[in-house]
Amino acid sequence: MSLSAFIELVNKKGKDRVPFFFVVDFELQKPKVWDVDSLIDENILFNFEGFSNHQKKEAISVHAEKVYPAFETYQRAFDQVFQHLQVGNSFLVNLTAKTELITSASPSDIYHASSAKYKILYKDEWVVFSPETFVRISGSIIETCPMKGTIDAGLPGAATKLLNDPKELAEHVTVVDLLRNDLSRVSHDVQVEKFRYIEELRTNSKHLLQTSSKITGRLPVGYEANMGEIIMELLPAGSVSGAPKPMTCQVIREAEGEKRGYYTGVAGYFDGVSLNSCVLIRYIEKTGDQLFYRSGGGITAQSQVQQEYQELIDKVYVPTTGVYQNS
Repeated sequence: MSLSAFIELVNKKGKDRVPFFFVVDFELQKPKVWDVDSLIDENILFNFEGFSNHQKKEAISVHAEKVYPAFETYQRAFDQVFQHLQVGNSFLVNLTAKTELITSASPSDIYHASSAKYKILYKDEWVVFSPETFVRISGSIIETCPMKGTIDAGLPGAATKLLNDPKELAEHVTVVDLLRNDLSRVSHDVQVEKFRYIEELRTNSKHLLQTSSKITGRLPVGYEANMGEIIMELLPAGSVSGAPKPMTCQVIREAEGEKRGYYTGVAGYFDGVSLNSCVLIRYIEKTGDQLFYRSGGGITAQSQVQQEYQELIDKVYVPTTGVYQNS
C-alpha cells in the first residue's frame, strides 16, 4: 500500500468512525491497515493495555540462547555515528543491532508467553512486546510518552544514578523537545505535563528502570477525518530515530547497513472513538529459520561505547516470569 493510499483509507475510516488496526514501518514504505474483524484471518494478534482481539492461550515454556553482536562490530557502527555527532550532523542517533536467539520457540510461542503494555504477533514474521506508547488520542487530546534512559535496577542507587546521569538527561531532553515540536505540527496548546519520571520494567532475568515523559496537545474539531495525515506527520517516531530526523535517519541507515522494516515503526488501534498506538520496540523477527532480537539506544556526544553496548544487551529480554532464559 502506498503512503497516499494509507492516508486516504485511514482518513475515511476515521471520519466514518470505523474501527481499524494499522502498522507502519520505520522507512515509511510498507504501511498497512485492516478492519479489526479481519485480523484473525490474517494471523495478526494484538493486546493493547488489556484489550485484545483473541482469547488467552496457555503459555508454554520458552528457552533460548542469546548470541549478542560482537562488541567490535557494534563499536564500528558506534564510531560512524560518533563522527556524525562530532561534526554536528545530528544531536542524537538511535543506534540498534541484532541479537540471535537460538530456540525452538516460534514467534507465536513467544507472543503467548510474554506480557507487556502492547503486544503484537504479525503472522509468523515478527512479535513485539512494547512498553512504549507512540500516541494516544481521546476526545480532542493527543498525548505521547517517550521512553529514554535505561538502567539495571539491581545496581546500587539505580534510580538516582539514572536521573543524575548528564548523558541520559541530555538524551531525554532532546527527545522531549523533538516530540513537543512534532505534536505542535498537528495540535495546539502543547505542553509537557510530566517530565522524566521513572517507570519499572520487570522481566524474568532483569529488573530495569526507564525514564519517561508525558507530552499533550489539543487537536482541532473534526480531526478524525485527517487521522492519516496526523499519524504520518509524526513519523518516524522521534524516540527511536533521533534529531534532527531527516539527517539522523540517513546516519542510521549508513551505520546499521540495512533497513529496519517494521522494527521501530509504529502500530495502532482505533476503536471508532479513541486511538491507542505503540512504538515497535522489544521486537523479535524471523529470518528464514532464525530469530533475531533487535535492540539499541540513543547515542549522543557524551556517550561511552561500552555503556551503550551494555544497554543494548540489557534490553534483550522477554517480559515473562520464569519461562524465558538462557539455556
